[in-house]
Amino acid sequence: MSLLAEIREKAAKRERTIVLPEGTEERTLLAIKAIVDNRIARPILLGDEGEVKAAASKVGADISGAEIINPVKASYFDDFVQAFYEMRKDKGVDLDKAKSTMMDPLYFASMMVKMGKADGEVAGAENTTGNVLRPALQIIKTAPGIPAVSGSFIMIVPDCAYGDNGIFVFADCAVTIDPTAEQLAAFAKASVQTAIELCGMKEPKVGMLSFSTKGSASHATVDKVVEATRIAKEKYPDIQVDGEFQADAAMVPKVGASKAPGSLIAGQCNVLIFPDINAGNIGYKLVQRLAKAEAIGPILQGLDKPVNDLSRGCSVEDIVNVVAMTAVRA
Repeated sequence: MSLLAEIREKAAKRERTIVLPEGTEERTLLAIKAIVDNRIARPILLGDEGEVKAAASKVGADISGAEIINPVKASYFDDFVQAFYEMRKDKGVDLDKAKSTMMDPLYFASMMVKMGKADGEVAGAENTTGNVLRPALQIIKTAPGIPAVSGSFIMIVPDCAYGDNGIFVFADCAVTIDPTAEQLAAFAKASVQTAIELCGMKEPKVGMLSFSTKGSASHATVDKVVEATRIAKEKYPDIQVDGEFQADAAMVPKVGASKAPGSLIAGQCNVLIFPDINAGNIGYKLVQRLAKAEAIGPILQGLDKPVNDLSRGCSVEDIVNVVAMTAVRA
C-alpha cells in the first residue's frame, strides 16, 4: 500500500470534520465526492448556499455529502465576532472591525477550528499562503513551545536506499525565509511529529543541514546551524537530532561514518532541516525532478491545530490528499 493510501485509510478511521473556506472554487467542489465516498472527512464548504450550489452545478460536482455554511447566517457568528474582538482588541480591533473580519471565509474557518466547530482547515486553491496563514496565526496561533510555523514536504524517492526506505521529511521549504537558530530547532521538533503521524516512521532521525560537517567550514550561517542543533538537543530531548551535517554526511552511512565519526545518527537521517528557505525550496524541487520523487506538501507545521495550505496550481487529487493529511493530524 502506498503512503498516500495509508494516510487516506487512517483518515477514514478518524471521521474528522474539515472546513474548506473556498466554497465556490472549482477543484474544491470536484474534490468533495471523493472525500465523502472514501470517508476521508466530513467536509464543510463556506459560502452562500445558492452560490455554492450554482458553482457546483456549473462544473458537474456532486457536493451532496458536504455541509454548506454561510458565515453571516451561522448561529454562532456573533460569538465568533466577540471572540475575535477579545483576541485582537489590544491590536486596535473594535467590534465593527471584528464583524467585518469574521465575514471573510478564511478568518471564519480558522475560528471554526479554534472554537471546535471543525477539526481542521484546508485552503489555498485560490488564496496565497500569506492569506491562509494570517488568520491561522492570529486565531489558532502556534503550538506551545513552537515559535514559528514551517512548511514541510514528504519526499518519496523511488529505488532509494537512504532515509526511511526512500521516505524523507524536508523542512522548511515554504514558509519562513531566514529562520533563526531557535526556529530551526523548532522545525526539527515539528518535522519529527510529521514523520511519525503522517509517514509512520518508527525512528525519525533529524539532520541539521549545512555546507559544513562538524566544523569543516567556518561561517556565520554554519554557526546558526550549530546553535540550532544545540538548542534542539537541549529543548527537545525526546528527538534524535544532530549536525551540522552536509547532506551526504546526513544520509549516506559510509560518508557519515567518515565525516562525523562521533555521531550516533550521521548517515542515517530521514528528516532533513535546511538552513533557510532558499536551500529547502531548491532542495526539494531538485529531488522531485531529478530523482523523480513524489513531493507531498507543503504541510504546515507548528500551529496549535491543523491548517493546511494548497498550491494554487493544485489538482483535485491534491485537495483530497491534503484533506486526508489534515484529518490524520487533527
